Amino acid sequence: MTPEELKKIEETVNQKIKENLPVHFEMLPLQKAKEIGAIGLFDEKYGQTVKVYFVGPKTKGQRPYSAEFCGGPHVAFTSEIKSFRIIKQENIGKGNRRIYAVVGN
Repeated sequence: MTPEELKKIEETVNQKIKENLPVHFEMLPLQKAKEIGAIGLFDEKYGQTVKVYFVGPKTKGQRPYSAEFCGGPHVAFTSEIKSFRIIKQENIGKGNRRIYAVVGN
């Protein structure tokens, strides 16, 4: 990724942090989670039911900003993250990139 693309990602994430979006989860059947587009590491093994975290309002008919399989610590609102800064990126194959970032003050 170019420095400009990384800067745009940082700006987008920091904007969502400032928006103080709610974060909530639901237990969903694995197939339903995939159908709604939840992001996961699909080479990982998951059970038949998975915990999916949603970022954004829980409004019927409105898509959340993000839906992801449980992958670590969570916050109740995005503002708790404070800030986001990319420190490294790498190629992980098949056209995918991994971004490393730090959060907090």
